[in-house]
Amino acid sequence: MVKAVVGANWGDEGKGKITDMLGETADIIVRFQGGSNAGHTIVNDYGKFALHILPSGVFYDHTTSVIGNGVAFSVPALFKEVNDIVEKGVPMPKIKVSDRAQIVMPYHVLFDEYEEERLKGAAFGSTKSGIAPFYSDKYSKIGFQVSELFDEETLVKKVASVVEKKNLIIKSLYPGKPLLDEAELLKTLHEYRDMVAPYVTDTAKFLKDAIKEGKTILLEGQLGTLKDPDFGIYPMVTSSSTLAAYGAIGAGIPPYEIKNIIAVCKAYSSAVGAGEFVSEILDEDQAKELRDRGGDGGEYGATTGRPRRMGWFDCVASRYGVQMQSATEVVLTVLDVLGYLDEIPVCVGYEINGEVTKDFPVTTKLAKAKPVYKTLPGWKCDIRGIKNYEDLPENCRNYIEFIEKELETPITMVSNGPGRHEIIYRNK
Repeated sequence: MVKAVVGANWGDEGKGKITDMLGETADIIVRFQGGSNAGHTIVNDYGKFALHILPSGVFYDHTTSVIGNGVAFSVPALFKEVNDIVEKGVPMPKIKVSDRAQIVMPYHVLFDEYEEERLKGAAFGSTKSGIAPFYSDKYSKIGFQVSELFDEETLVKKVASVVEKKNLIIKSLYPGKPLLDEAELLKTLHEYRDMVAPYVTDTAKFLKDAIKEGKTILLEGQLGTLKDPDFGIYPMVTSSSTLAAYGAIGAGIPPYEIKNIIAVCKAYSSAVGAGEFVSEILDEDQAKELRDRGGDGGEYGATTGRPRRMGWFDCVASRYGVQMQSATEVVLTVLDVLGYLDEIPVCVGYEINGEVTKDFPVTTKLAKAKPVYKTLPGWKCDIRGIKNYEDLPENCRNYIEFIEKELETPITMVSNGPGRHEIIYRNK
C-alpha cells in the first residue's frame, strides 16, 4: 500500500505532522522531491524538530527513511539532521539513499546567493539553499549523481569539465567572486562519498520489493501545489514538481501503486516570499495577530525564519490545489488558531476584469484578481484537546463543512494543535 502526503497550498500546511502521525503504521517513508529549501516542523514525544531532508516519519524505530532519486540531496544537511535528532534521544534512523539521487554542491548554494544579489529588487525570494542552480544543472546534465562518487575516473573528468564551465559563468555574471578550485571540489566530493557510502542503495528496487511484500509506504512531498513549476504561480515556484503524481518518478515506483493521496490544507492561508496572493490580509495589525497566533510559535518559515504572509482561506486556490494533487482525502490543519475571531472571511471567488470566477487562473490573470469574500461566524473558544468531531462547536463544524463542500473532496481529519495526537478523525 502506497500513500502520498502532499500540500494543497503554498507549502507550510503541516505535512510533517501528518507524515509523523501516519508513520506509526508505515514501514517506509520516502522523500521524493525538493531539498533543504523547505522545512517540516514536527512536535512529538521527543520534542520539536524542523526537518529539511529527512522524512518526517524518521522518529519511529520500525521505519526506514528513503532519500529518493528525485531529491536535491545535500549530504552535509542530511548528516547534520541525523546528528541533531540523535542528540535529542531519537533512535539512530535506518536510512537508504538512492544511488540515482543528485547532489547539491557547495557552488549551487553560492550561485543562489550570487543571483539573488545580482537581481536585487527583482529577486525571487530564494531560500538560498542552491535548489534552482541544482535543478538547472541536473537537467543540463552536468550534475553529480551519487553513483558517480564511486567511479574515480569519471569523477575526476567531470570535476574538471564542470569547474571550467562554472568559472566562465562566475567571470561573466558575478565578476569579483572567487573562482572554483578543481582540487578543493574533488576533495569535497571524496568527503561526501565517505559519508554516504554505507547508505547508498538501489532504492527503486528496494521499494519494488517492499511493494511485493505488502509493506506500507508513505511518500512525503515538499511545499504545495501552488509552488509546482508547471501548475503553481509561475515564476514564483520551486524547481521540482510538488504533485503526488511526481512521487512515482521521484521515488521510482509505478504510478498505479499510489492508492491514497492525502492533501494537507490549512484552515487559513499563508505564504513565504514573493508572488500573487489573492486572499492576503493587507491590514498589517490583523496579519500580525494571525501570524503570531499561528502554528506552534507563530507563522515563520522553518528554513528561513522569515515571517509568512497571511491570508484568509482561499477556496479557489485550495480547491485547485486539492484537485491538481488528485487527492482522495483532505486534512485540514491549524483550525485551532482561528478560535479568537468573531467572524472569519473566506475567499469564495476571484473577480477578474469585472467577472467572478471559481477557477484558478494562470499568473498573468491572477495578478488582476480581487477576492470575493463570504463571512462565516467564528466559534470564539479554544478547541485544543477535543477528540471527537461532534464535540466541536457548531460554528466550527459549519466552517469545516463549508470548506469541504467548496473543496469537493472529503475532509477526513482535522488538526487542532501541533502535537502528534492532536487530531480529530471524521467518519467520511
